[in-house]
Amino acid sequence: MAHDRQAILQRMARLEGQMRGIRQMLESDRDCPEILVQMSAARAALDQVARLVFEDHLDHCLLDAVREGDAEPRLAEIKAAFARYFLP
Repeated sequence: MAHDRQAILQRMARLEGQMRGIRQMLESDRDCPEILVQMSAARAALDQVARLVFEDHLDHCLLDAVREGDAEPRLAEIKAAFARYFLP
């Protein structure tokens, strides 16, 4: 995650703010549809961060493993992580 670290951390900071906002909405008894819209936006933001992390892994970690001739275990590792996150 070396190359896009700052962008990913900035997105995570915004996501933390969204989560705090959702909590405040729940605490102040806001309408359910409003809360669900914000939750959907937070989920989409988290998915975007996951995509960036996944792409960074492919572009750097997996590519390095291919160059070193050690791609098989790294490929299995990222496939498992992908399945756990994107295909629950």
